[in-house]
Amino acid sequence: MAKIMAVSNQKGGVGKTTSAVNIAAAFGALGKKTLLIDIDPQGNATSGVGVDRRSAKYSTYDILVNDKKAAECIIQTSFQNLYVIPSSLDLAAAELEIVDKDKREAILKNAILPIKSEFDYIVIDCPPSLNLVTVNALTCTDTVLIPIQCEYYALEGLAQLMNTIRRVKRTYNPYLDVEGVILTMYDGRLLLTQQVANEVKKYFPRKVYSTPIPRGVRISEAPSYGKPVIYYDKSSKGAQAYMELSKEILKKERA
Repeated sequence: MAKIMAVSNQKGGVGKTTSAVNIAAAFGALGKKTLLIDIDPQGNATSGVGVDRRSAKYSTYDILVNDKKAAECIIQTSFQNLYVIPSSLDLAAAELEIVDKDKREAILKNAILPIKSEFDYIVIDCPPSLNLVTVNALTCTDTVLIPIQCEYYALEGLAQLMNTIRRVKRTYNPYLDVEGVILTMYDGRLLLTQQVANEVKKYFPRKVYSTPIPRGVRISEAPSYGKPVIYYDKSSKGAQAYMELSKEILKKERA
């Protein structure tokens, strides 16, 4: 039965989608059959694994709005053990279209249930907002991965995210927990980076992964080629960091 992890932070530009794509790809490369679910209307996770969402027959929008079965929406990528349910621009309006549905917060959860046994891991890339679509992801998921950039406003908005997680846990998903916190855009040479990292560790004691993700040209370039960085340039620092981070996540799972 798949472990489901949602990658979420309503603050934009923190490496959320980059982390979702590369962790999912690394899980696949490490022998875990992995499904990446893109519920961000921007669709960058979809294009980041080489899938053109305009040519996709169905998307997460069809699951949420049109009651489409998840199994019909899955696309096999060209990368090892990696599958994706693509996003759609229509997702931007999905919240308005599902607001009157019965058990609207559990639509994704109920759709994913029949396919959970087919995968080892399911990684959900959430939109950078705390709307009803994100609540669907948090209701569906087992845990949340939170990427935080090592910059001045790193902790901005985190209280709101944690309040949402607690509210979903209390109301819809009693088993919901924070899987871990990923430090992104890390530059150990900068005093600010060290200060932010220390603040994040105070905010999330024992939850911050020891493998940070550095800034890197290869990480930035890879999406334009439709590839996770571990396939675009596996020798780059970014690729190595995501592989080490993913091993750390899996090791924690076994502990």
